[in-house]
Amino acid sequence: MNTPGTTAPENVRRVACVGAGVIGGGWVAHFLARGYDVTAWDPAPDAERRLRRLVDAAWPALTSLGLAEGASADRLTVADTLEQAVADAEFVQESAPEKLDLKRDLLARLDAAAPPGVVIASSTSGYPMTDMQTTAADPSRLVVGHPFNPPYLIPLVEVVGGERTDAAAVAWAARFYEVAGKSVITMDGEVPGFIANRLQEALWREALHMVANGEATVRDIDLSITEGPGLRWAVMGPMLTFALAGGEGGMAHMLDHFGPSLKSPWTRLEAPELDKELYDAVVAGCDEAADGRSLADLVAERDRGVIDVLRATGRLGRGEGAR
Repeated sequence: MNTPGTTAPENVRRVACVGAGVIGGGWVAHFLARGYDVTAWDPAPDAERRLRRLVDAAWPALTSLGLAEGASADRLTVADTLEQAVADAEFVQESAPEKLDLKRDLLARLDAAAPPGVVIASSTSGYPMTDMQTTAADPSRLVVGHPFNPPYLIPLVEVVGGERTDAAAVAWAARFYEVAGKSVITMDGEVPGFIANRLQEALWREALHMVANGEATVRDIDLSITEGPGLRWAVMGPMLTFALAGGEGGMAHMLDHFGPSLKSPWTRLEAPELDKELYDAVVAGCDEAADGRSLADLVAERDRGVIDVLRATGRLGRGEGAR
């Protein structure tokens, strides 16, 4: 490939976001708040209206977090075509629906349309880049940049290349995300689902099993995290948290003491059958938990809560001066 990122990560001014749904729109809001010019494209007929509404809804939270110098929602341009969106991009973030054939075709189109050397990242939540870069003329510049919802609030992004990705493209993307205010995990190799999603999915499967078996309600499950380990996980991850549980003996004592319980029937790693009864129970439980609050109300509540956690844990300063 051409030298990845012909523009240094610190000097990027224009970002293209292709796909403007919940994740893609969240990326748009994040990049705008960091002071970039953003060009977006989405094939849906009402994409621009929905995107601008999402950015407007996110802007109060982003303002509370602290906008970069020059940041403005007015720096968003919505292009008529994919080719127009990436014509002068210095970085491209793809956030199309999670369908492998669609991702393959779209990444190949982006590779054909984007300027030479510009790194193209996919927001895929599970597909390895090796499986998505098969039809691109220059697969060496294609990387995964997996965010978490909403991308404008949750700092983490997981970066990893495929078998045909140039290591320099991975390094460039990781540095760019850091400059753009993200907390980056650069993975050494591909793992289906990456890191955080695999952990989330394990918890999710257990939750569905307990609902299906009548062992816990949706409210019980959510409270068990928000009022329990979730409070610790906002400060330290599960590994260090468990090490603290071992007292002065640390993780070694924890493993010696609780290691045998790993064989206890506390987990059902296979996902339960998502039949109509379980489906209805989960949906009804979430409706009950919402307690009359609208989607907009819940989003605003979540955003305020995440900002409070970020502020309380001293993480709001990351990426200062990026733009």
